[in-house]
Amino acid sequence: MKLFIDTGSVAEVEEIAAWGVLSGATTNPSLLAKEEGDPGDSIRRICELVDGPVSAEVVSDNARDMIAEGRALAGLDDRVVVKVPFSEEGLAATRELASDGIPVNETLVFSAAQALLTVEAGATYVSCFMGRLDDIAVTSEEVVREIVEALGPDREAQVLAASIRHPVHAVTAARLGCEVATLPAKVLKAMLAHPLTEAGIAKFADDWKSRPEFGEWLRGLVDQGAAASR
Repeated sequence: MKLFIDTGSVAEVEEIAAWGVLSGATTNPSLLAKEEGDPGDSIRRICELVDGPVSAEVVSDNARDMIAEGRALAGLDDRVVVKVPFSEEGLAATRELASDGIPVNETLVFSAAQALLTVEAGATYVSCFMGRLDDIAVTSEEVVREIVEALGPDREAQVLAASIRHPVHAVTAARLGCEVATLPAKVLKAMLAHPLTEAGIAKFADDWKSRPEFGEWLRGLVDQGAAASR
């Protein structure tokens, strides 16, 4: 499963992209509105940092304006994916944008029935919001499973798990067969943590420090490698 970062912050993308784990990003108007500066510049910079698909969302509620906004957003960078909210108007806009060769991320999909319509309209990504389902006491795991099974193994569209609130959501999405999960930076950071990892690193460091000559040996290897590469 590919990991995207869900943010409008260039600084967050710069930090997490340095880990080498990101395949793309998603933004939305709310996330971009939290940041200073021109949203278009932020989207372009995020595209450069992740060098993969970056979703940017339309804000209108009618197909004609969604299509115009989608074409404009797609013009920002070749890696932009136009995010369109699920609705009758959204489906019509998705069909037109997809016909233009513009990839679409259909967002706010909460059922297998909606997912089937989304795929028929030509969307590249089907975004299901796990956290929001859990908020209304609907088991997100069951909904995601139904979507994945309904679309079948040979689907062209990719199921994208969104509204990821904690690492368990990400693991569940991967286990169910989602192609992508998009996570906020705080959840990506939470995935790093495990007490046994931290304890193991501390133990290795203490053992190494007990033999200073080993540190000198390793520094010597580094210096030899640097000299050989000159």
